[in-house]
Amino acid sequence: MTTIVALTPIIAVMLFLVVLKMSAVKAMTISLVATAALALLYWQVPVIIIAASTIEGIIIGLSILYIVFGAILLLNTLKLSGAIDTIRTSFMGVSADRRVQVIIIAWLFGAFIEGAAGFGTPAAIAAPLLVALGFPALAAVVLALIADSSPVSFGAVGTPVIVGVDQGLREGGEISPVVQPYIDSSGGMAPFIQDIASQIMQIDIFVGSLMPLIMVIILTRFFGTNRSWKEGLAVWKFALFAGLSFTIPALIVATFLGPEFPSIFGGLIGLAIVVPAAKRGFLLPKESWDFAKEEDWLESWIGKISTDGDDQQSTRKLSLIRAWIPYLLVGLILVLTRLEALPFREMLQSFSVGWNNILGTAISEQLQPLYIPGFVFILVVLITAFVHKMNPRQVKLSFTRSGKAVVGTAITLFTAVPMVRIFINSGENASGLESMPIELANTVSALMGSGWPIMAPLIGALGSFISGSATFSNMMFSLFQSSVADQISADPKLILSLQVMGSNAGNMICVLNVVAAASVVGLVGREGAIIRMTILPMLYYSFFAGTIGLILSLL
Repeated sequence: MTTIVALTPIIAVMLFLVVLKMSAVKAMTISLVATAALALLYWQVPVIIIAASTIEGIIIGLSILYIVFGAILLLNTLKLSGAIDTIRTSFMGVSADRRVQVIIIAWLFGAFIEGAAGFGTPAAIAAPLLVALGFPALAAVVLALIADSSPVSFGAVGTPVIVGVDQGLREGGEISPVVQPYIDSSGGMAPFIQDIASQIMQIDIFVGSLMPLIMVIILTRFFGTNRSWKEGLAVWKFALFAGLSFTIPALIVATFLGPEFPSIFGGLIGLAIVVPAAKRGFLLPKESWDFAKEEDWLESWIGKISTDGDDQQSTRKLSLIRAWIPYLLVGLILVLTRLEALPFREMLQSFSVGWNNILGTAISEQLQPLYIPGFVFILVVLITAFVHKMNPRQVKLSFTRSGKAVVGTAITLFTAVPMVRIFINSGENASGLESMPIELANTVSALMGSGWPIMAPLIGALGSFISGSATFSNMMFSLFQSSVADQISADPKLILSLQVMGSNAGNMICVLNVVAAASVVGLVGREGAIIRMTILPMLYYSFFAGTIGLILSLL
């Protein structure tokens, strides 16, 4: 009964959002009410904790909304300045093949953005860029979410591992005795974390390298005129080449430099290798692939982004360098403000707003408005207005259009995130039970025994699905995963690596990321359709990683 009750938030989301195809607003509202009621009645969570968790969720929702608004604002600004037209032409110059374009933008450019910023930013950038290049909105979001998988391990300069795993292994601020001997044998926490980073990429060489191929197969099967798997498989050589162009450099960086830069360097090196190769047609079939004419697209593929005021679009032709300056600035500023060796990170994090000990509880939440990527987007927009010589009317239109676009997203986030926080904070109760996610994990681990490695990634995916963050998933389950590893005499570094990889997989289907990415391209209300298409790649990534983990544990 306890397991069934703990599953309620997950079942509710899947039932209402994915099966019954409700909009996220309706689905998440019902799920929030159900979760709160069960937390109160069965888990005996005090009303004050439920209320504080709700407020905490709204504050976190504001930070996500901030990122979404910034991403939409940047896109609208680049449309009005004429930069998007130039960028579209430049990608057509690399290759007119849509399969190649999605690999370059979503997989490689997205990996670089994930490495620099994390927190859902890649999909918020890559999806609208794909739409601007002529992709259906639904295809753009689905593919951007699938691509944002492998790089998540080292997103935001390694945060999911450096912060998520590190903090997840501590009890009351001290490293758990369960894992302390293993950390000591590695020479300390930093080497232990670096070993995990290397182990992740050793597995991801096999798992993540296939993700570009999976992306193009989904592209041609669900969005092509012929609905063909074969048209995606036709570029298998190039897709595998592009996958390895990221994973091999990422493995080398993770092994020798640590977890801060694998995604950043993997993305950049991958772009440097793949773009020239694509221009030369290396490993590409002779026949290019494109969508049908837009008038033949299904209505469900098309996003609803306001085009009022498009007569304000600049007729000035921008050079390629000037057109790309905003995206280059986003990447540069994000990297510079995430490095601990530089003073900018501490400066931006020094200013925060929030609520400590909400309603007198131990729950606290702070926003750092200058550090959240949304601030970088807005700053770059203002710089872009000057560099691209936009007039005040264009800038005003960009802000107005972007503000209107996030209204529906706000409603969804302010129901979805509170539900997640109630779920996670349910450990504060009078029933004597662990929190809902921990109770679920305990049940699964008791059933699996020595076969646990194959299930470990699914626990990580569960954590991301319910928390909206790979970092939070690792915080939530790292100690649990290492405890199970100790019980079954498995290497905790291996099991923790599988936890991190599972948290990457959950990134593809987590409601908060889906809502954010859908909002940027005007697909509010289509979240269930997106999850139905990303859930199979998520399961592939989780089970393939788990299978390799099981083999390694047996060896």
